Amino acid sequence: MVAVTGGRVPTRSDASARDDRSPERDTRPPTEAVVVSVVAGAVAVGAALIAAPLAGAVVGLGVAVIAVGTTLLASERVLLWGAGIGVVGLAAAGYTGAPPEPLLVVAVALAVAWDAADHGLSLGRHVGRGAGARRNVAVHAGSAALVGVVAVGVVYLVYALAAGGQPVTALALLLLGAIALASAFK
Repeated sequence: MVAVTGGRVPTRSDASARDDRSPERDTRPPTEAVVVSVVAGAVAVGAALIAAPLAGAVVGLGVAVIAVGTTLLASERVLLWGAGIGVVGLAAAGYTGAPPEPLLVVAVALAVAWDAADHGLSLGRHVGRGAGARRNVAVHAGSAALVGVVAVGVVYLVYALAAGGQPVTALALLLLGAIALASAFK
């Protein structure tokens, strides 16, 4: 079916003129994704500061880089750098002998912060900031948290069963394995 305008068939130049008048889509990540990422990052920093203050500062730097990568730069590469810095802080906390419970919280919260930020960038590119993404972000973040909690449960169970004099390095390696498992489900 061909639409006729004013007695003539619309041409390609008519379509491009119409596109020029339409507002440009805002490709920034939805606010909901940014909020989820920042809240999860704050949880990671808080737990890391409880576990080991110096390592918590490194995790805080990583979360700040994730926030900048999401809000200002919209760069997945910057998000990866932020997550990497956070993992270095997590490993440093494990190396210093921090208790395992807050480290497991840091691992899950850091993974959720990175995943929510990455998902927000993808949503921004595909549907724009103005699209109703609240439910999508909530389901995605909830699923990521659920996978993280299950992985952490398995890791903590292994730790508790093998706690007879195992070094903290073994826990740190298990944490890294849990992070790898959680990112594999992405």
